[in-house]
Amino acid sequence: MIVFRRVVERGGFAAAARDLAMSNGAVSKHVAALEERLGARLLLRTTRRVSATEAGRRYFERCASILDAIDEAEEGIGRAAADPSGLLRANVPASFGLLHVAPLLPELSAQHPRLRLEVTFEDRFVDLVEEGVDVVIRVAAALPDSTSLVANPLAGAGHVLCAAPTYLDRRGMPASPEDLREHEAVAYGLHGRSTAWSLEGPRGAVKVAIEPRLVLGSSLAVRDAVLRGAGIALLPTFYVAEELANGTLRTVLPALTGPRVTVWSLTARTRRSPAKVRAFIDLLRRRFAGAAWARGA
Repeated sequence: MIVFRRVVERGGFAAAARDLAMSNGAVSKHVAALEERLGARLLLRTTRRVSATEAGRRYFERCASILDAIDEAEEGIGRAAADPSGLLRANVPASFGLLHVAPLLPELSAQHPRLRLEVTFEDRFVDLVEEGVDVVIRVAAALPDSTSLVANPLAGAGHVLCAAPTYLDRRGMPASPEDLREHEAVAYGLHGRSTAWSLEGPRGAVKVAIEPRLVLGSSLAVRDAVLRGAGIALLPTFYVAEELANGTLRTVLPALTGPRVTVWSLTARTRRSPAKVRAFIDLLRRRFAGAAWARGA
C-alpha cells in the first residue's frame, strides 16, 4: 500500500523508487502483486506518465486514510499535532500566493523543523490524487460540489473600485456609476476582454459596461498599471488594502462594491488530515484573520 500510494503521488515508478530507496523493478513487483491480489487494474501506464484507474483512485483514497491513521498511531496523536513532519506538497494561486502565502512559509518551516515544504504557484486545475498534492489553496466566490474533496473557508475578501491620485487629479473623481463610462478602465481577463463590472450598491445590483484599453491576465499587473495612473480598476481587497491605506491608491465610488470571494483550502476526503496539512491550513487561517484585506471585507 505504501509503494502504491507513492507511485500515484509521484506519477511514476522511477520517482517512487527514488523516494523509497528501492529499485524500479521492486516497485513494479509490489504494484503487480497488489493488482493480482485485488483482481483489479490500479494503474494506467503510458510512455510519459503513470496514472490511477477509477478503481485505483478509490483504493488510493482508502490507502491514504489507512496509512495516515497508522502514522498517527505510531507517532502518538499528541506528538504528531505538536511536531508535524514529512514532505508537504501544496499548490496556491500565483499572484495571491506570492503576496500572502509565500511570506508565511519561512514561519511555518521555523515552527516545525521536521517539516519539508514543496509549494507551487499556479492558476490551474490541480488533481490532488493524480499529482500527489496534499493541499490546494484557491480563491473563488463558490466551488463546485465534489465527493472526493473537502473545502474549508479560510478568509473572505471583497472587490473595490480604485485609482491612483495622479489619475484622479487629471480626470476627476467619478460621481456616479454612469460616470465610469467616461473613464479609462483597466480590467483583468484571462480569455478575452472584460465588458462589464458587476457592482452592489445601496440601491441593489449595478452593472457598468466598460471598454477597457488595458486587459491584463494578471491581477498584480492590473494593480501596477493602476498605480502608474493608467485608469480605474475593480480589484480584490487582498491586492490593494496596503495601497489604499497608505494613499497610493484611492477608493472610487466607495458606496459600490464588487463581488465577495472566499479563500478556500482543498484537501482529499480522507478520515483525518495529516498533522502537516493541519499545521499549514491553521497558520494561513490565523494570519488571514488578522489581515487588513479580510477585516475590510
